[in-house]
Amino acid sequence: MNNLIREASHIPTNKTVQTISISPVILTTPDRDIPLELRITAPATGEDLPIILLSHGHGPSLYICSKDGYGPLANFLAEHGFVVIQPTHVNSKVAGLDASAPGGPLFWRSRVQDMKIILDRLDEIETLVPPVAGRLDREKIAAVGHSMGGQTVSVLMGAKMLDPKDKSETYVSMAEPRIKAGVLLAAPGNGGDSYTEFAVQNYAAPSADFADMTTPALVVAGDSDVNPMLTHRGAEWHMDPFYEAPGSQALLTLIGAKHGLGGIAGYDAKETDDEDPERLAIVQRMTWAYLRSALFSDDPAWPRACDALKAFAASHGQVTFK
Repeated sequence: MNNLIREASHIPTNKTVQTISISPVILTTPDRDIPLELRITAPATGEDLPIILLSHGHGPSLYICSKDGYGPLANFLAEHGFVVIQPTHVNSKVAGLDASAPGGPLFWRSRVQDMKIILDRLDEIETLVPPVAGRLDREKIAAVGHSMGGQTVSVLMGAKMLDPKDKSETYVSMAEPRIKAGVLLAAPGNGGDSYTEFAVQNYAAPSADFADMTTPALVVAGDSDVNPMLTHRGAEWHMDPFYEAPGSQALLTLIGAKHGLGGIAGYDAKETDDEDPERLAIVQRMTWAYLRSALFSDDPAWPRACDALKAFAASHGQVTFK
């Protein structure tokens, strides 16, 4: 039940189920300066559960950019059948490394590697979290990321990155074939001339090449997501992964949405610059529907969701297909 939404409630989902949330789940690894901490949120019952790796962003809040953020999205996806695994990346303020450490402040390579560690060590995760042991479907794995997390997911799905600190000046591929589908939420677009001088000087942000991003993807962008400190291109910058990646199948454009996409990062949170329960519900339901149909070929959730958005909530957003 949600008294705060009306139009978005017409976008269909499956039945809500009870969930469990386990934290912290700690993986030590010799190649990481600090242990990798996870939160796992999963349906309390059920077998052969699909998996979502959820990557947080690089926002201003102290705790949200960690395994403990993004409750509105993680809880919804778990309540509708996914096992959601959230890492704390090393760019986290609450439990990461100092921004001056090698790879900082964004640590883009480490963030991608975190996701590969999770996939490599699913056996260990099941041992550490008995309630999910034997219940994971390892053939149905998706990734979702917001903002910097969206860039992390794009790399896993095939996008190549040019690191300004890498003197070899070659694009790096860290594609992960075990991930079958993904959703990029307000993800960065192209680098190079698209970046402002501030972004270049303060973030050493990598430049993306989406030509090899072939994993099926939904790109979500707000038409008011403008950040003149990072890019001079306005909201359209966040749509680059849709127009340039061959795997991107659809673009959900949210009308009036800023970088917070209605509130995906936290309930009543500082991170949300455009809090709107209807918008949040649309992101939740459209993300769920896309991944259901992407991972289960006979599931009509995505076309039904698109039809419902057009019929009942068109004032909030629209889907563009290739």
